[in-house]
Amino acid sequence: VQLQASGGGSVRAGGSLRLSCAASGRTYSPYNMGWFRHILGKEREFVAAITWSGGSTRYSDSVKGRFTISRDNAKNTVYLQMNSLKPEDTAVYYCATALRPGAVVPVRNYDYWGQGTQVTVSS
Repeated sequence: VQLQASGGGSVRAGGSLRLSCAASGRTYSPYNMGWFRHILGKEREFVAAITWSGGSTRYSDSVKGRFTISRDNAKNTVYLQMNSLKPEDTAVYYCATALRPGAVVPVRNYDYWGQGTQVTVSS
């Protein structure tokens, strides 16, 4: 399974970006897909996740109400719509997929990772 993330860039505070993550490879039947971010000097942190079948979502407190995760099963793609961006959202964003059921927050529960896409928010 290969995950290709795209859509990062530089925006001013209050702006929006939409990240995409397309999966390809073997027969793809994920259980969860998630977005994480890595801020320099910190550990990779959970941002949002969605179950592939039912579409249930979960968000970190820091992005709840501003970010929206969605998926297109036909395209094997997950999206992260990021609105009202803040400078503290600046990070490298990674998508990941879990092929088995489990908690969505822990990094260890994900089997494949995309290459990361940089998001920079200036004040």
